[in-house]
Amino acid sequence: MKKAVVFTGAGISAESGIKTFRDSDGLWEEYSVEDVATPQAWERNPLLVINFYKQRREQVMKAKPNVAHTALVNLEKKFDVHIVTQNIDDLHERAGSTKVIHLHGEINKVRSSIDASVVYPANKDYIKIGDLCEKKSQIRPHVVWFGESVPMMETACRIVSLADIFIIIGTSLNVYPAAGLLNYAPPGIPKYLIDPNNVKKNYHSDLTIIEETAGKGVPELVNFLITQC
Repeated sequence: MKKAVVFTGAGISAESGIKTFRDSDGLWEEYSVEDVATPQAWERNPLLVINFYKQRREQVMKAKPNVAHTALVNLEKKFDVHIVTQNIDDLHERAGSTKVIHLHGEINKVRSSIDASVVYPANKDYIKIGDLCEKKSQIRPHVVWFGESVPMMETACRIVSLADIFIIIGTSLNVYPAAGLLNYAPPGIPKYLIDPNNVKKNYHSDLTIIEETAGKGVPELVNFLITQC
């Protein structure tokens, strides 16, 4: 069975009603990145950061997987599908995808503020100031903030390097190091990028660009790939 590696960004979740940073004039729910998504913001005002991610978690819990998510589940009928996502929501899992790697963390989990490997499922209250992990440090959102390393990047690069087909969905390929994943895809394999924005074809000469929304472009591509098997 051929391995299809799918790299997803905010565009696939936007059609489920989850706001994207880049589509909101550089703001998430009227907050700037510097205020809520950096280690410095956490040190300066942890309560603000907690409340911001609590709001985002509530938004994710209300959202539902869309047709692009379910199309990728259908792709598993014919391919060994691995999803690498920049998104912190769980829509891929709720749709039924079985192999998902979150590069930037998961909104439904929390972790130690001194040891990124100490991770817990978030409870209904999410996080309170004074909630401590087993190492006696404050619990924080299990997300990768701007300026932090991406722990799952090495695993993602290895998976992409073994791909027979590489599909990119809903990302402008502007956020590094995740955007560099395309460089790990083997030469000569089919590569597709699905995004409605005017994405220039300057990444790879063999990259096929489909200028459609995820909701339209992903089901069409999946149907095409399945019929080619």
